[in-house]
Amino acid sequence: MTGLTHFDDAGAARMVDVGAKPATTRVAVARGAVRMAPSTLALVREGRAAKGDVLAVARLAGIMAAKRTADLIPLCHPLALTRVEVDLAAEDEGGARVLIEARVGVTGQTGVEMEALTAVSVAALTVYDMLKAVDRGMVVEDVRVVLKDGGKSGRFEAP
Repeated sequence: MTGLTHFDDAGAARMVDVGAKPATTRVAVARGAVRMAPSTLALVREGRAAKGDVLAVARLAGIMAAKRTADLIPLCHPLALTRVEVDLAAEDEGGARVLIEARVGVTGQTGVEMEALTAVSVAALTVYDMLKAVDRGMVVEDVRVVLKDGGKSGRFEAP
């Protein structure tokens, strides 16, 4: 199974040994969105959601999730993150939605793409959870890595 680093020669799953790799500064940025009805977005903007401040709770959930990524994703290394920022914004252009961006950093031996993706995903699920009573048709969409920098593979920016 050449090229697949999470499998040994017999095809069994394994956590990659990064012990010999140098610690470097690494950053990842992920984005996603939750599409909803315009009336639901108005609740978010006006702070009238029954469960409270949707954006503040989702921001905290995303930060907490990034820190727990190794507990959620099999074979993912536990990392001492040096930075986790999660921003959420209500937007009407292109449809009513909450845009989510997570920026994660570490000085370590492996990247933080999974931590950034986890932060966005959990923040999006939190938005959904807090608003599902008024809008069951919400859609979590476009969760992706838009920037990865550092380490042997260098810089990646999504087109």
